[in-house]
Order: sequence, then structure tokens, then C-alpha cells
Amino acid sequence: MSDVHTENKALIAPLRAAMYDFDETAVRAALNEISAPDAVFHHCHPFGDSTGSDAFYDTAYADLKTAWPDLERRDYIVMAGPDEHGNDWVGCGGYYTGVFTGPWLDIPPSGHQVVMRFHEFFRVVDGQVVEFQALWDIPEVMMQANAWPMSPSLGHEWHVPGPATQDGFVPGPYDAEKGKATCQHIIDMLEHLKKHPSEGGPEVMEMDRFWHQRMNWYGPSGIGTGRGFAGFRNWHQIPFLGGMPDRGQYLDEITYHFFGDGEYAAVTGWPNMVQTVTHDGWLGIAPAGKKITMRSLDFWRLENGKIRENWVLVDILDAYRQLGVDVFARLREFNKARNIGRIDIPDGMS
Repeated sequence: MSDVHTENKALIAPLRAAMYDFDETAVRAALNEISAPDAVFHHCHPFGDSTGSDAFYDTAYADLKTAWPDLERRDYIVMAGPDEHGNDWVGCGGYYTGVFTGPWLDIPPSGHQVVMRFHEFFRVVDGQVVEFQALWDIPEVMMQANAWPMSPSLGHEWHVPGPATQDGFVPGPYDAEKGKATCQHIIDMLEHLKKHPSEGGPEVMEMDRFWHQRMNWYGPSGIGTGRGFAGFRNWHQIPFLGGMPDRGQYLDEITYHFFGDGEYAAVTGWPNMVQTVTHDGWLGIAPAGKKITMRSLDFWRLENGKIRENWVLVDILDAYRQLGVDVFARLREFNKARNIGRIDIPDGMS
């Protein structure tokens, strides 16, 4: 007999299949089939929230499908499990791709294949999706169009890969003991990360205890990837703590949702970070002294008891928005002399 978490992964499968050969009618039907009528869809900036699957499609996918006519979804992580509050989740990670032939969100089309990483979480109750959370790496699209209007990334920007072990589609039956142990490793690791710098130097994080020496921290575009302890610290952690040293001090304002499946764990909070941009500032933004929230949807993969890969998406554009920076307005200013009309690509046969 199947377990609920294996069934929940199967519930999402028809939607993922419809989005692989993306057809509006099929996608709308799949969304409607799996979603409760009053399901709430939380999306990254600038999309915001919507209620009901049709409203979500119109908000999120209609213009994207027009801009990328051959739109295609590719998943490399599909996992599920219960959180500490008794909620059941499915987490999917992957990317959307297609040929960028029309403007989207005022991003000029490139005429070439483009990719956009996604992390999407589904909360399921009695066989229906009642809540959806999505972060799309829109800055990644801006960069591929040579239209990123903000500071350059400290980390490496590239096409972030799926799991090195190619086992991100975690099969059933669900192993509750293993999922809980994987989650606990992540929770313990995060508790140790928070000890630095208030309780000591880098040694209090006990990186060797939790992380593989050849770890990859796949950050969102605008931050980039850091490899190894030095890459993680230099290209992400040091700038992050330098600009927001009060991180981790407002836990009463956050509700975390951790869930694990085999060697994989995931977390959401919507938001799951609260901190104040002070001291050195962050992402090239001056220290505004403003307290902001941040949404992050994360996946971790353990290997031989240590974290080898960590996929992180943060709603970077919403963080800029809270700090008074309209990235899309800057995008339009930087690219007002470019032709952002539709591109007709010859078929190469005539």
C-alpha cells in the first residue's frame, strides 16, 4: 500500500508532465485537477499572491509562454515529507527553458535558449494542493539577456546543475526515520551557523562536522555559487553577515517548515529570514538601516553524512523592493535604447 508522501509526489506528476511539453490547455487542466478551489499561490516579486489555479496561470505563465513559445519545464529534484507542524509538502527544483523571442517583464529578448531556475513547494491536504510557494530566478534571465541592472555577483554565475548523484527524484516508499534524520542534520547545522560571530569565530560553525569539503552552495543569481568552505564564506556568508549582522535574532517572527526525504531536505518559511541592512550594506546597496524579510526555498543533499550540495533561491528582487530599489525601473532605464520587440528567427533552411 502506498504512503501519503509517495502519493503526493504522484499527485504533482501530471502537472510536471503537462509543463514538459507546455500546452496551455493541458497545464490549466492539470493545475485545476490537483488544486483546491481556494488554493493560495504565493509567488516571488513581482507576481505576488493569487487564489485559484486559473488566476495563478494568468499571473505567472501566460506572458512567459508568449515570450518563450516553446516553454519547457525540467525537474531535477522531486521530494516530499512532513514538516514539524504536521503539514505535508512536495518540493520540486529544476528550471524552465525555451527560446527567448519576445519581451518578458520588460527584459529584452535574446533570440537564444534561456534557462530560469525554480524552486516550487506544494502543501497538500487530503489529496489536493492547498498552498503553493514558488521562487523563480528572474535575475538569471536578466543576466542571460545582458540586462542585469544591479551589482555584479561575487560568486560564480552559471547554469546551476542538478544533483551530482542524479537521484533527485526520491522514490517511495517514504522512509520516515531517514527523512527525520536528514532534517535534523540540517537543523543542527543551521543552529551552529547562527553561533558565528556572536559566540566566536568561524570555528564555532563546525563546518567540518556538517559540510563536505567539496561542498557546492548554489546561490541565487545576484549572489552566485561558492564551492568549498572558502567559496561559501567569501562569496556569500561574509558579505551577508557584514551587511546584516543581526540575522537570526528575530526567530519569534518566523515559522520554519523543514521536511526530509531520503538524503534530501528542504525548508520554507515565507518568509524565513528577518534582518536589518546596516554596517557594510548588501548587494551593493548602502546600509539603509531598514529591517527586511526574506523568502528562501532551499534544498540540501547529504552524502556520507555530510552536506555535499545546497540549492538556495532567495527572492532577491523583493529584498531590493523593500530597500526602495525598483530593479525593473532600473532595467528599463539601462535598456531603453534596445529593441525589445519580438524576434523572428529564420529557420535556416531558406
